Amino acid sequence: MGSRLKRWLFLVHRWLGIGICLLFAMWFASGIVMMYVGYPKLTEAERLQHLPRLDADAQLLAPARALAAAGIAGPLDELRLAASSAGRPVYVATPARTDAQAGHKPPPRDSGAVVIDAVSGQRLQAVGEAHALASARAYAGPDVGLDYQGTIDEDAFTHSRALDPHRPLHKVALGDAERTLLYISGRSGEVVRDATRTEQVWNYAGAWIHWLYPLRGNAFEPYWTDIVNWLSILGIAMALTGTVAGILRWRFRKPYRSGARTPYPGAMMRWHHITGLLFALVTITWIFSGLMSMNPWRIFDTGAPKLRMEALQGGQLLLGPDDAAPQALLAASNGAVRELRWTRVLGENRVLAQAAGGAPQVIGSRDGRAVTLEVAALREAAARLLPAPVARVEQLRDYDLYYYARDAHTMTGGGMKPLPILRIVFDDPHATWVHLDPHTGAVLGRLDSGKRTSRWLFAMLHSWDWLPLLERRPLWDLVLIVLSLGGALLSVTGVVIGWRRLGRKLREARYAPIAGAQRGEVAGVS
Repeated sequence: MGSRLKRWLFLVHRWLGIGICLLFAMWFASGIVMMYVGYPKLTEAERLQHLPRLDADAQLLAPARALAAAGIAGPLDELRLAASSAGRPVYVATPARTDAQAGHKPPPRDSGAVVIDAVSGQRLQAVGEAHALASARAYAGPDVGLDYQGTIDEDAFTHSRALDPHRPLHKVALGDAERTLLYISGRSGEVVRDATRTEQVWNYAGAWIHWLYPLRGNAFEPYWTDIVNWLSILGIAMALTGTVAGILRWRFRKPYRSGARTPYPGAMMRWHHITGLLFALVTITWIFSGLMSMNPWRIFDTGAPKLRMEALQGGQLLLGPDDAAPQALLAASNGAVRELRWTRVLGENRVLAQAAGGAPQVIGSRDGRAVTLEVAALREAAARLLPAPVARVEQLRDYDLYYYARDAHTMTGGGMKPLPILRIVFDDPHATWVHLDPHTGAVLGRLDSGKRTSRWLFAMLHSWDWLPLLERRPLWDLVLIVLSLGGALLSVTGVVIGWRRLGRKLREARYAPIAGAQRGEVAGVS
């Protein structure tokens, strides 16, 4: 390598490293925290556990009557009933959206959901302080103190596009042992996020700083994505140039005159050189995979068409006089139901009666009788989700590399991952897979070639979501912590070296005019 090119290599690594190594050290340290404390979220399991039971003796309007009283006609995307708003049973109805509306990414500020009192049929017009406190009371229980803290649009624990349809959010602090913060939707009055004291404190050393969330919710908000992307790219450049420089300076055959393989006598430079060679690959991998988590410039978007859900549903979700009232459905269910959710599968209205845990009971919308969906009919209907032939249909009884569960606190954890499921593999240009729950007939997810590539370049490389390792904890913990500490040591030594050099350069620049003036005075005297 030419001397000029080598000099530029060292200079790029040196000056990028002064700032980037500090960022690297923060990423490695906060990554360890995130292994055990994630960004606050309200998981489906938490939401269901805190919902009051639906009373089979309560005089609740049938869904068609409630919708009519609220002035809602036409098909629905979703309808559910729960005592989720101020502790009262309410219908939450989401009218079917047009293709143009469904194209919104991220979700629009107004999701279109309408909250209807299940007793009177009146629409919820506004969510005030009293309403928010009643929702918090129902969530927390009667003996927990409440402290209403007003409304916020966004704060340190609510940087999530999924919450956009619920803003502004009411904030309530609970007097429980965990000093939990609750966030209540300003649209529906439902609790949409909780954050325990543990999550609050550790997130400032974890996800909040790891994802550069100090740049969210302020003047930097429009530029946050670009800032993260370009800092990651600069970090990759710094790590790559450092790796090449480290290899060039290491004596693999003949040691230096000092007897060492590294030319650096100082402890800090020596440790930086050695840790750089040992942990360069994992550092580059983690920064690169972190960049991939951002889907930079939408490189994983394939432009695949939407699934034709009407093929699986067999028509639109419309509620009529034949659909039974909640009392009849609750009386026919297995009891302890927290939520009823109406859905359309194979040309029939079905109801998912969900208890606090486990799989929902599937019952008929007219008579409340238990329903078992025909797998053959589901396969036939699912084959029409795309205008392409089906290559094969697989039944998954165990998790695999593309369908698996993570701990609730993790970035991709907290969702329902039932087994067994069907995987419909289409022979289309996007190599689409559709995961289908044969128990409820629900589409659990869709993977195309872009999303599978993202799974490898992000989840696999960044979180090491590899089942043989995840299933052998604490081996997974040990491997990630050792590698993270190695990367942190590499970064901290780089910070010290860089700031020492920067300080020396600043001192030289400050004293250079004085030295020049002194030389001028001496020249004048002589």
